[in-house]
Amino acid sequence: MDTPTAAQPSTHLIGEHTLGPHVVGTRVVVRRVLPGQVGPSGGPAMTDTLGVCRSWARGLCEVETAEGTVVAIHIGDIVSGKPVPPRPSVRLRTTPREAHLRTLALWPEAEQQRLGDWVLRAAGAVVDSQHQQGRLVRRANSVLAIGDPAVPTRAAAAAVVEFYAARHQPALAQVVVGDEIEAALTELGWTGDDSGISLFQVGALSRVLRSLGPARDRAVLEETAGEATGVRHATVRLDRDASVRDASVRVALEGDWVGVSDLWVAPERRRQGLAREVLSEAFDWAASLGATTAHLQVSETNTAAVQLYATAGFSTHHAYRYLVAP
Repeated sequence: MDTPTAAQPSTHLIGEHTLGPHVVGTRVVVRRVLPGQVGPSGGPAMTDTLGVCRSWARGLCEVETAEGTVVAIHIGDIVSGKPVPPRPSVRLRTTPREAHLRTLALWPEAEQQRLGDWVLRAAGAVVDSQHQQGRLVRRANSVLAIGDPAVPTRAAAAAVVEFYAARHQPALAQVVVGDEIEAALTELGWTGDDSGISLFQVGALSRVLRSLGPARDRAVLEETAGEATGVRHATVRLDRDASVRDASVRVALEGDWVGVSDLWVAPERRRQGLAREVLSEAFDWAASLGATTAHLQVSETNTAAVQLYATAGFSTHHAYRYLVAP
C-alpha cells in the first residue's frame, strides 16, 4: 500500500512519530510528505506506506509492502507512523464459509443440496468410535447457514424445515456466532441447542507436526478412499490388542487442507499421549501428500481438547453454534 493522500490540517510536525530502529522486523504504517508535490488542498502532498520495516539506517526507513516492493523513505520526510498488528496468516484470512466448506470432505456420504450460499447436509445416523449405535452428527445433519441463501431469510428457513422434515430429522442451522444470519434466524424463533458454542480451529501443518512430535510407530493408518474422488480419507487407530482399541481419529485430505474428526481415546487411557500419537500419524500422512493447513472443530467447554490443540499450534478461526427451528 503506497497511496497518495490529501494533506489534512494536523498538529503533527515532521519527525513526530513512534518509529525508530526498534521497529525493524515489525509491521508499520508510515505517513510522509512528497517533496515538491502539492496536495489537493494546496499543502504538501502526502502518502501512506504499510508494510514491514526492513531497515532503519543511513537516514532511510525501508518498508517492504505486501506486494514485495521495498519503499525507501527519508526519515526527515516522515510525518507520522506507528507499529501495527501483524497481517493475519493466509489461513486466518479465509472466510468462515470457505473454512466450513472444507469440512464437507469429512462426510462424503452426506446428501447435499444448495440453497444459494447455504448448504443443506443430511448423512443420517453415523456410527463413530464413541457409540455402538448410530447418532445424528450435527456437522453432517444441519444446514450450513452462512452467506446469502438467495431468497428472503424467512423463506430460506421454511425450506430448511421442509428439507429435514422430509428426512425425519430435526431442522438444525450451523451459524457463525455474531453473524447476521444468526440474528435473523433468532428473530424467527430459532434457538440455540444444548451443544453450546464450538470453535473452528486452524493451524500450519508444519508447526502442528513439530509440536505434536513423531508418532511411535504404534498407530495404524488405513486409507479408505482414493484420489478418484478428489478427496482422500483415512482412519488412524491405536489398538491395545486385537480386540481392544485405545484411540482413533478420522482424517480427510482435500487439496492442501486436512481435517480431522471423531478423535477418541478410551476413558481409561486418557492423559497418556495417545491422542497426540494418532493425530501425529494422521497429519504426517497428510503432509506427505502435500497438505499445509490443518483444521478441526472442538466444543468450547471441552477444556482438555482445547488445551491439547492450543499446545499443538492451533488457533481459533471463529466460533459457531447450532440453532434449532421453532
